[in-house]
Amino acid sequence: MTNELTTIRKKLEKTLKEERYIHTLGVMYTAASMAMRHEQDIHQAMMAGLLHDCGKYCSVDEQIALCRKYHLPLTDAELEVPALIHARLGTYLAEHEYGIRDPEVLNAITYHTTGRPGMTAIEQIVYLADYIEPGRKQIPGLSEVRKVSFSDLNLAVCMTAEATLSFLKRAGRKVDPMTEKTYQYYKKKTQSHNK
Repeated sequence: MTNELTTIRKKLEKTLKEERYIHTLGVMYTAASMAMRHEQDIHQAMMAGLLHDCGKYCSVDEQIALCRKYHLPLTDAELEVPALIHARLGTYLAEHEYGIRDPEVLNAITYHTTGRPGMTAIEQIVYLADYIEPGRKQIPGLSEVRKVSFSDLNLAVCMTAEATLSFLKRAGRKVDPMTEKTYQYYKKKTQSHNK
């Protein structure tokens, strides 16, 4: 592991709650494995995986306050679904507190919760690694997504977005429009690929 990754890891160990830190390491190593399998940059995958939840070190109210302090505009969707805010805050912190300048890594942090249409492979890998890392509790379809993540990124993203949407709808929770767009985009992409 590079010095930069080690330094950031030690800093995160101090700032994140233990459970969140363990999840973070799971995402980092899962992203690294997927990057190897899909012939992507392992360092980028590890860095984005390591920092994907760096904005989750405080409560949602504190996250909103920090976004205001740093002049980060929050969308209506983010205010209605506060679980999304940590991604925007995390991207800012990755750049300004942890010195990350790589747009690939910053975008992967930004979109790790909702995904987006036309993600790069690194963005897809971090989005999926967050969902499938070994510490995640078993939910219906998870083992299938884990398997597909190592063979077909587009299909795995489609499956993950679909599962997220159905979970939110079943729980009566607000659906972020970007998650819906991600699902529609990858559904179309996988259908046209399979024709």
